[in-house]
Amino acid sequence: MPPALRIDPRDARPIWRQIEEGVQHLVARGALPSGTAVPSVRDLAKDLQVNPATVFKAYQRLTDAGVLTVRRGEGTFVADSPPAASDAQRLGRLREEAVRYASLAVTLGASREETVATLEAVWRGLKDGNGKAEGDEE
Repeated sequence: MPPALRIDPRDARPIWRQIEEGVQHLVARGALPSGTAVPSVRDLAKDLQVNPATVFKAYQRLTDAGVLTVRRGEGTFVADSPPAASDAQRLGRLREEAVRYASLAVTLGASREETVATLEAVWRGLKDGNGKAEGDEE
């Protein structure tokens, strides 16, 4: 797994959620392409210094969502194609995450224009396939 997967103990989100969202981000930006093996639960738990049950929960949720796939006897891999979601599911999830992003922007005192421009820059970076947006650091 690329070193970009980090856990922040000060983050209010549960550690399993940070792992889940971190893997989703790595897949979305192309850092973990389809078919790539991900570390075993034990290896990732050791690397991140967290309980293996925490990594297992994140991997299970990612598998249930179709982001990861398990090949018996071989390990866990990034799925060959993005998970299928109905329009209603996709819209609901986008709305949930948009509320989180907009709330953060308002809390930080960002203008609407700055917030939209930041989102567009990140979108372009992901869609261009370079794996990062303007100002993204590795």
